[in-house]
Amino acid sequence: MEEPHASSASSSKPPTFQRALVSGAISGVAVDFLFFPLDTIKTRIQSTKGFWHSGGFKGVYRGIGSVGMGTAIFFVSYETFKAALPRHSSFLADSPSITHVVAASGAEFLSCLVRVPTEIIKSRTQTGAYGHGKGKGSINSALSTLRYDGPKGFFRGFGMTIARDIPFTAIQFPLYEALKSFLSRNYLDGRRPTPGEAAICGSIAGGFASAVTTPLDVVKTRVMLEARTHMSPTAGPLEPVPSPSILSFLPRLLGILRNEGLGTLYSGWAPRTFAISMGGAVFLGIYDFASNFGKENPPDSQHLK
Repeated sequence: MEEPHASSASSSKPPTFQRALVSGAISGVAVDFLFFPLDTIKTRIQSTKGFWHSGGFKGVYRGIGSVGMGTAIFFVSYETFKAALPRHSSFLADSPSITHVVAASGAEFLSCLVRVPTEIIKSRTQTGAYGHGKGKGSINSALSTLRYDGPKGFFRGFGMTIARDIPFTAIQFPLYEALKSFLSRNYLDGRRPTPGEAAICGSIAGGFASAVTTPLDVVKTRVMLEARTHMSPTAGPLEPVPSPSILSFLPRLLGILRNEGLGTLYSGWAPRTFAISMGGAVFLGIYDFASNFGKENPPDSQHLK
């Protein structure tokens, strides 16, 4: 849905750096805490060890300590890019949807510099890659990753994560912005959607984007778990496994399709789609509330008859 001209939903003053940072951190922590169990179940389903051997339904909050500031960094970057890009390009000024794609993609890249190390720790803790039980939490996974893989181990699969997250974000945020603009323009007399209305837009956008990109998520999860599966739990590390190039993403995806079938590429799609759809509502609803708290929200005069 193309946005033909600026409306009050899209042209309002962007939040300040501090407000975007705090709002992003609040929304990120809230959604991670609420939906972390579903993410754990999804990760265990996608693991090559299988769901039950990865822990089943036990310890579904294992790894929660590794989630952090990736969301806050994303929103600070996204709001900055979204406001700055149209000022430097007449093409982007006339194409809000493309601006949202570029802004979201750039913000996702920057946030992945923080998110990938935390994803490594989180996924290995969730699946018990370094053992289960007391003392086998996020700190143990971080120290074990450093011991077995070195500092580079924390960025294993960085290119693979980019290959998953940028397409996801490039679908989710433009769709989210377009839904808000459509709602404002056609049903709200030009005023900004309320946090509840923004939450519904976020749920739809997140659910659609997550379903479409599930095969990319399966490949990314396999890569992040791969280094540990090449180690013997009794004899210690075998041959070190280098971090794969992003160029191997497509061959890996096709390899899973050929050897394990289409169903495997969509393994975990149900908890992933449900979690991100519900998470999108909480995530973007809370962010919208926090970032616009205290701001006036009058209708656009051009919509009043």
